[in-house]
Amino acid sequence: EDHVIFKSYRDGSKILLSPESSIQAQKDIGADIIIPLDELPPHHIDRKALAASVERSHRWEVRSLREHLKDSQQRKQAIFCVVHGGPDVEL
Repeated sequence: EDHVIFKSYRDGSKILLSPESSIQAQKDIGADIIIPLDELPPHHIDRKALAASVERSHRWEVRSLREHLKDSQQRKQAIFCVVHGGPDVEL
């Protein structure tokens, strides 16, 4: 819930990213468009697990937006979230 851990394709080292550190990393490299972390569930996921995934992504997007807004006027960078709900149109 607090963060995700990625494995570097270069050297296998672990990279920990929180919604906040992901936003800062993108700001630091001067990204014009910043994309928050989200969870991309597999297509065969059941509805309960899919709903939990969408809710987690939404919580991460809220945290990301708060981080982005701390200095958004100085940097002039845009932020766009990824919206997904799998095959369930209600989500």
